[in-house]
Amino acid sequence: MGILLKNGLIITQNANRDVITGDILVQDDLIAGMGENLAEEDHKVYHLDRMVICPGFIQSHVHLCQTLFRNLADDLELLDWLENHIWPMENAHSKESLQISARLGLAELLLSGTTSILDMGNGNYQDVIFQEMADSGIRGLSGMVMMDSGDQTYKRRTGEILRITESLINKWHNSRDGLIQYALAPRFVPSCSPELWSGVKKLSDDYQLIIHTHSSENKKEWQIVKNQTGYSNIEFFVKNELASSRLCLAHCIWVEEQEFKMLSDFGINVLHCPSANLKLGSGIAPVPEFLSRGINVSLGSDGAACNNNLDIFQEMRLAALIQKPSAGVKSTSARQVFDMATLAGARSLGLTARIGSLEEGKKADLVIMNLNKVHAIPADDIYSQIVYSGKASDVLHVMINGKWIVRDGQLQTIDYDTLISKTWQEVGELFERQNN
Repeated sequence: MGILLKNGLIITQNANRDVITGDILVQDDLIAGMGENLAEEDHKVYHLDRMVICPGFIQSHVHLCQTLFRNLADDLELLDWLENHIWPMENAHSKESLQISARLGLAELLLSGTTSILDMGNGNYQDVIFQEMADSGIRGLSGMVMMDSGDQTYKRRTGEILRITESLINKWHNSRDGLIQYALAPRFVPSCSPELWSGVKKLSDDYQLIIHTHSSENKKEWQIVKNQTGYSNIEFFVKNELASSRLCLAHCIWVEEQEFKMLSDFGINVLHCPSANLKLGSGIAPVPEFLSRGINVSLGSDGAACNNNLDIFQEMRLAALIQKPSAGVKSTSARQVFDMATLAGARSLGLTARIGSLEEGKKADLVIMNLNKVHAIPADDIYSQIVYSGKASDVLHVMINGKWIVRDGQLQTIDYDTLISKTWQEVGELFERQNN
């Protein structure tokens, strides 16, 4: 017995980008069949009346530990925002506040159709984030944030970081039937010593792990890297033999000419976060140039502390719009942006064989939307309809690994009302700890 989704408008994201009206059969955690008029047999049948079925959205750069900081550190540039607000708050997390921060972020992500994430974790209590991801049902990669340099107190000794990290890898990597994976999370070049980067490279090579970090987000940050290392930011990763298709670089706004070739030659993934880049005044990433050179660009909301929400629909819309004044109205199409939120995200996570498209044999990670609403009709192109007119509120149902995580707009794995009340409690206690 399986789950049969009948008569939906299916955005396959397959190699031909087929958009078809038909059925999807889910058995266990896989898509077992697709086509017209599939036999109902003894399956659980859901009649969708041409609602839209698409691959689950993939966010390749988020900070679950920062969700509790929403609306608390606004209108600041990156380094001031980090050093004076975000790092002290991350360091002030208790297990309980981190738990609620992660749960709050996961609830928002799931309700708006995100089924997979690449998260940069916290410096303390990283087990809590993994447990919350596992309990929520999301497909997620995360890792303890790694910092051993700088003047801030939110750092640890190099050897301790590497020992804890390897212990977490052995505990969590490929757990929960592969839904949960480990991704190494060195914060960025200014906060990591050469010894730490060497350890990161060894762990990545030994365990074949993604390296998830920030790069070239802010002009001042870029200059600090140049002063400290003698290299520009992306060049640093190449010179230290960290560059490969397992390297995921968030932002990449301030990129020198030779670095475009480095990104392309080494298959480095760019994680584009348009809302956060605008709000922090960091700049606009040269996405059309990346795409023209075959560089993989995926999307992320970053954190609620520098974006204020985790809505993939907002990121898609902004990613399409912000390039048009300078690069031209045809520089980033709706279909290209939809690719960033699905296929390119799967590529960044190293999961193209499992997710990113709806095809037989792939994991049953999917979103069902009702776009027959006043803000989204009429339309004659489904990609434009979703990217330019779609909203998180259009998401009705979310399935991950063959299980319903959201049904009729309601979370199935998280108690919504309890989450709301605990959020207010924990943020108050967080402030008390930070101020003492």
